[in-house]
Amino acid sequence: MPAPLNPFKKALAEGKLQFGCWLGLADAFSAELMGQAGFDWLVVDGEHGPNDLRSILSQLQVLAATDAHPVVRLPVGETYMIKQVLDAGAQTVLVPMVESADQARQLVRDVTYPPHGDRGVGYALTRASRFSTIADYGTTADAQICLLVQVENLKGLAALDDILAVDGVDGVFIGPADLAADMGHMGNAAHAEVQAAIMDALRRIKAAGKAPGILSTRDEMTNDSIAAGAQFVAVGADVLLLGQAARALAKKWQATKG
Repeated sequence: MPAPLNPFKKALAEGKLQFGCWLGLADAFSAELMGQAGFDWLVVDGEHGPNDLRSILSQLQVLAATDAHPVVRLPVGETYMIKQVLDAGAQTVLVPMVESADQARQLVRDVTYPPHGDRGVGYALTRASRFSTIADYGTTADAQICLLVQVENLKGLAALDDILAVDGVDGVFIGPADLAADMGHMGNAAHAEVQAAIMDALRRIKAAGKAPGILSTRDEMTNDSIAAGAQFVAVGADVLLLGQAARALAKKWQATKG
């Protein structure tokens, strides 16, 4: 029996648009709720969310019962961290702050088994192989792993064409907030200069045959990104959704106190 099909990777390869949402609450209960909301994919955020390996594992477990595909964002592209989340069952990883083709090539090796990569061969003990019940996991897993890299500063943008030439990178995600800060527009990803850089990058990624990705909570930017070729588009975050709804509800009823 081969490794399970990665439906998210398949959709990207077929050029299909996939809408997602960020999970920053680091909680399996809320992740399960979000998994049943109707999104194509959800980011379990290990960079800015207070997640560790066990909380990531618990969210992978509950999302397995939903139609939302889990994408695990690591805090940094360390080989041992990638190995751990893949063994925990993640099939798609998102790595922040990729700034060179050399870095991208090492990430490809990190998600690939020998003889072509550096992923440790201990799958017999792991959730990824369903604890040895997937007999052909070692020979079929590589084809179902989806590697997404984040380009989110000027150094990364300068190296974008070289990164796009790396075989094994499935998609490139442009990080608007970090890019805006690096361009001197902290907190203002909507600035015209930043938007121009984002849309140009998305078009270049698409032209290179990779899947372009973006996070946008503004409809105008979301639509512009899709027009520029974005395929995996995050349109919100659980923390923002909860915070906005809670503040609006509190404000509504506090106002009645006179």
